[in-house]
Amino acid sequence: MRGPGESGAPAAVYRDHLRQGRLAYQRCTDCSSAVFYPRVLCPVCGSGALEWRESAGWGTVYATTAVHSRNREPRSVVLVDLDEGFRMMSRVEGVPAEEVEIGARVRFEVRLEGGEPVAVFRGEER
Repeated sequence: MRGPGESGAPAAVYRDHLRQGRLAYQRCTDCSSAVFYPRVLCPVCGSGALEWRESAGWGTVYATTAVHSRNREPRSVVLVDLDEGFRMMSRVEGVPAEEVEIGARVRFEVRLEGGEPVAVFRGEER
């Protein structure tokens, strides 16, 4: 799965997918491990046989904390276990930081910050 303008460098390919509104990850074709953050070699078996896949974007909050800064609303920092089997760090939007709960279902979205795409999550509609 490669899109237009992908240079082949794992981080660049990941950002290209984000720009297109997609959450990409890698799957090792030798050991079947889901790999995130994008790499050149599988961190489990050391193979270079990594293929790009697109996540459906649904996950479960594994861990959460609220970061408090002066003159700013608290922001959530979360670890999300994606349904495809990888974990990533991000934040949950649309829910006050102190109300994000471990075990909550969340879905992926892209936000532009300073012109760059950033992966964030939104709490599941109840």
